[in-house]
Amino acid sequence: MTLALILLLLLPSISWAWSGKVVGVTDGHTITVLQEGEPEKIRLFGIDCLEKRQAFGTRAKQATSALVFGKVMGVEPLAVDRYGRTVALVTMGATLVNQELVRQGLAWVYPQYCKRPICGERKHLEAEAREARRGLWVDPQAVPPWEFRRQRRK
Repeated sequence: MTLALILLLLLPSISWAWSGKVVGVTDGHTITVLQEGEPEKIRLFGIDCLEKRQAFGTRAKQATSALVFGKVMGVEPLAVDRYGRTVALVTMGATLVNQELVRQGLAWVYPQYCKRPICGERKHLEAEAREARRGLWVDPQAVPPWEFRRQRRK
């Protein structure tokens, strides 16, 4: 009985995280990581980088590449999106890549999907980047990527 209680208490803290080498960067928020030798598309949780056709879209991809390409990263899966990508937190040591891109002013917090407690810290980092006019925030009229995509579909 005691062992079962201990397991129940520990179960929520068990993570299905894994690590793998980053072998591709599609854009600022999508990477490919090898999991047991197989490529897996990863969508960085809770952020949205500018599209390639937007100012700073290419810069976001370059920053993501500099942070992760060719390196072994920790991947903590949270969900699978409608495109079949694993939505995850991605870390290298103590650095959470998702947050680092927001801190650098190269990603927006994605309010539609970022509803976990960690998102509060990201919103603070986004506000700091905006105030410091880092990255995309040099443009006071920057268009969020989700709005840019919606406009392009029309």
